[in-house]
Amino acid sequence: MTTSPPRADTGSGITAVRSGLALADPLCGDPDASAPTPDFSQLFQQAPCGYLLTDDDGTITSVNDTFLAWTGHQRHHLLGTQLHALMPIGDRILYTTHCMPALSIGGAVAEIAIEVIVADGQRRAALLSAARTPATDGHPAQVRVIIFSAHERRRYERELIAARRRAEESEARRASAEADLHHLAWHDTLTGLLNRAGLTAHLDSLGEHRPAAVRGVADACPPVPSPGTAAHPTANGPLGVLFIDLDHFKAVNDSLGHAAGDQLLTVVAARLQAGVRAEATVARLSGDEFVVIDALANAAQAAALAERLLEALNAPLVLEGLEVVVSASIGAAVACSDQDTPERLVRHADIAMYRAKAAGRNGWAVHDPTTGDPSAGRLRLLGELRHGIEAGQLRLHYQPRINLSSNQIEGVEALVRWQHPTAGLLPPAAFIDVAEDSGLVRELGDWVLNEAIAQAVQWLTAGHTGAPVTMAVNLSARQLGDPRLIDRVAAVLGRHGLPPQLLVLEITETALMHDPDTVLDTLRALKALGVSLAVDDFGTGYSSFTYLKRFPVDELKIDRSFVAGLGTDTSDSAIVASCINLAHAIGLHAVAEGVETSTQRTALLKLGCDLAQGYHWSPGLPAEDLTSWLTRLSAD
Repeated sequence: MTTSPPRADTGSGITAVRSGLALADPLCGDPDASAPTPDFSQLFQQAPCGYLLTDDDGTITSVNDTFLAWTGHQRHHLLGTQLHALMPIGDRILYTTHCMPALSIGGAVAEIAIEVIVADGQRRAALLSAARTPATDGHPAQVRVIIFSAHERRRYERELIAARRRAEESEARRASAEADLHHLAWHDTLTGLLNRAGLTAHLDSLGEHRPAAVRGVADACPPVPSPGTAAHPTANGPLGVLFIDLDHFKAVNDSLGHAAGDQLLTVVAARLQAGVRAEATVARLSGDEFVVIDALANAAQAAALAERLLEALNAPLVLEGLEVVVSASIGAAVACSDQDTPERLVRHADIAMYRAKAAGRNGWAVHDPTTGDPSAGRLRLLGELRHGIEAGQLRLHYQPRINLSSNQIEGVEALVRWQHPTAGLLPPAAFIDVAEDSGLVRELGDWVLNEAIAQAVQWLTAGHTGAPVTMAVNLSARQLGDPRLIDRVAAVLGRHGLPPQLLVLEITETALMHDPDTVLDTLRALKALGVSLAVDDFGTGYSSFTYLKRFPVDELKIDRSFVAGLGTDTSDSAIVASCINLAHAIGLHAVAEGVETSTQRTALLKLGCDLAQGYHWSPGLPAEDLTSWLTRLSAD
């Protein structure tokens, strides 16, 4: 008998169980037994419906506790009596003249409506189903009867329908929220353009779908024209990229305020979109950097497009009552061979943009493949960084992570700095890319991990009041791909004696999705060590939600670019709320970065965010300064 999921018996009646008599019952271990076997006795007695056994003439041979509780009859009164004696005369005739012959001939009776006379003489509506097991060697025929309350059945069906409706509505809301979050994750909330993550996905798609016949031809890259040279578009070519950086944008922000800066960026985005073909792609990478991707056959077409966009951008506009003229530096690159992947073209266009800035700004430059990449500066920086690591020039600063509910310090994040002998204290943005590209980031990461864990143990041993509970350390994409990573982490934890649960390893969303299947194995191995894992810069990448649910992570860290707009930008508030809700929906803690104001803190607290960090509490501090900060905090 197929059944719908049973409800627990509350004692007020019998839960409805749908019957169709392919009996999946507690006697299935011994279908010929005349009474419940010991193995199934408890299941028989506590079945969520009345369950009786009779012989062919309807004499009751066994009855379960559920039926007794529902009817109020005593077991010894029922055993040996006729089943139809529990029915009023009409149902009794129906059972003896219709059901019993049907059982003898067909072996089953489908669900029929009857009334059952209970112990106090009242009648209760019920539904009866029965199946007959023929006699076998040494075992008489047996009829198995299921009786349950019609009232409970109807109530259960109503609840089941309502539950299904709620589940369908919940799924629709989840799907809609996921689609919204995908859109928000791939688009810039200020301008509506693709953001860095959306551009990366678009470039990946271009790389996969561009046919070989148009990836590069011998005459696709004629000599680079000079600025001012007439250049007219020819037939559509393989691919071209323009990298656009606004000149002196910081001065607008500093003098007119961030609202004026945002207005300027919105105007620039609109002018760029109006200045390109409908089929072209425009993206805002970050700050005042934009990228245009179009089908450009050669450098001349790229130069013509750059000239046209500069002319559009140079048109005056009014900000805060002042007329402002926008200027920009544009770098362009065009695919010349199969080696020119979309990502490589963006790098070449970026390099060309710096050449345009060096030439006096408000101009353009096209990447010349015959000159090679001007990488001497990066090589020099790489050499200095390698020497800096060996010479002990790296420093760690620690930023508190605050529990928003208690306003108490929960831990710290270790942030690397480089004390450059001539340039002073450099933030990671000044050297991490070079370290990542060269592979030096593994050596740098090992140093950070060792120093951070040593400091955590020092605080733990000293027993400072309010000392950090956890130490968060960033892992780069290259470190995540290092097959020796697990051994390295285990070795550092063992060497210093830090309990692994006090270490939080932060991995950027982009690094997680680089090779998610391989990364998943690495994350599981790290979790096996006992450490916690966090997804860093969440919302800036393009996570697959399927993978996100599978990753054994503990925290989602919401990127500071979204936190900055809390209280002032409804789109940013929506993104932050979605990120927090998503984190909680899959059982993770939500952590906000870059909290600078009490307004942002209050908004995060109302949204249910768990942890936060930022200048509102403290910037990253050297260990000794953080110790003093903690001392002052505990004194207050």
